[in-house]
Amino acid sequence: MAIKVTKFGGTSMASAESINQVANIVNADKSRAYVIVSAPGKRFKEDIKVTDMLYSCFYDLEIKGECAGNFNKIRERFMGIVKDLELDFDIVPYLDQVEQDMIDNNSAEFCASRGEYLSAIVMAKKLGFEFVDAKDLMVFSPDGEFMPEETNAKVKQVLKNIKKAVIPGFYGADQYGTVHTFSRGGSDVSGAVIARAVKASIYENWTDVNGFMVTDPRIVPNPKQIPVLSYLELRELSYMGANVLHPESIFPVRKEGIAINIKNTFDPQNPGTLIVPEVNPDEVKGRVVTGIAGKKGYSIVFISKSMMNSEIGFARKVLSVFEYYNVSIEHIPSGIDTLSVVVADSEIAGKEEVILEKLRQEIKPDHLELKSGIALIATVGHGMCFNPGTSAKLCSGLAKVNINIRMLDQGSSEMNIIVGVSEDDYEEAIKAIYYAFYN
Repeated sequence: MAIKVTKFGGTSMASAESINQVANIVNADKSRAYVIVSAPGKRFKEDIKVTDMLYSCFYDLEIKGECAGNFNKIRERFMGIVKDLELDFDIVPYLDQVEQDMIDNNSAEFCASRGEYLSAIVMAKKLGFEFVDAKDLMVFSPDGEFMPEETNAKVKQVLKNIKKAVIPGFYGADQYGTVHTFSRGGSDVSGAVIARAVKASIYENWTDVNGFMVTDPRIVPNPKQIPVLSYLELRELSYMGANVLHPESIFPVRKEGIAINIKNTFDPQNPGTLIVPEVNPDEVKGRVVTGIAGKKGYSIVFISKSMMNSEIGFARKVLSVFEYYNVSIEHIPSGIDTLSVVVADSEIAGKEEVILEKLRQEIKPDHLELKSGIALIATVGHGMCFNPGTSAKLCSGLAKVNINIRMLDQGSSEMNIIVGVSEDDYEEAIKAIYYAFYN
């Protein structure tokens, strides 16, 4: 029988009502065998996520040596969930043990992981599935590096004779039992790792939205839903801010060619978005652009020098300056006598003047200028390379609303075009590009 791995996010685990909905989804399909859960998220706008409460507990422990005040809020949250679920289960001993373990193992990662741990225990009781602790599955090195191949072997070994299980997301442990975590949102990665190991037919990632939209609905009202996109398209869009799914989630499932289905816990009949290893050309026929995403907070170092194209090693000298100051680079569009280096403001903050001075010394430019306040927008889609005039359509859309393009770069894969605009023009630029292709 086909095996489905399902991951449920924080909103899905936020209350007894949403947990009952999760249970209904799991029980509706017998192939949903392994369930990965996040810590309870927000129930309403002003609510506090359990993970944030746990970080507060860690800070209390650091300063005061105890965290009873903040931990009591977590107690109330989980005890309320268990009561509302009408479970014949006493969670108090688990809460007592977690509080004591946090005092004994006072680390930010251990404290943060306890939300998923408790959430999975409750979900296992609700479903009647076995609870399997993530520390017995996800292998990290002592310095906190995730070890995928060792984890794959461990998961296969542990789950070999366990047909139905609930597993906490977000964390694992090293050989000494010390807990380590993925980055925030890492439960998505946990689910993908499990899906790979059990050779799942599909990895379902349940959240509170109907999959990926073409662009940010906070900017464009009611954008179209993306029915299917490729791993590569997902990587491009996620990197530029489309954060429905943790961008590292594709790596484990890509090894086995497993598709990811983003689904809405609160609208389970919606097909969501299917993320596949490769998009069938027939599926994108007539679809030029798959998605549009962007981020603010970039700067452009503009360099001009006559005959730079014939100066051997010129680009290397430029890049070596950024490497020397430990600055990663986003894009490097160039012309015959010009070269621009695009960097995140967070990378260059406090180093602007020393970098510019070092560049003057190393390459002796005719003109050197730092332009800040730049937003980058990625327009992504496999269909772009099959449709002549895509760049012209994009630029015309921006020109119609009088938006100046400060930088333009097309990826070698021909599936993405990056434009840089003023941060003040960011929202209007997103709208202009969307309506140029979806009018």
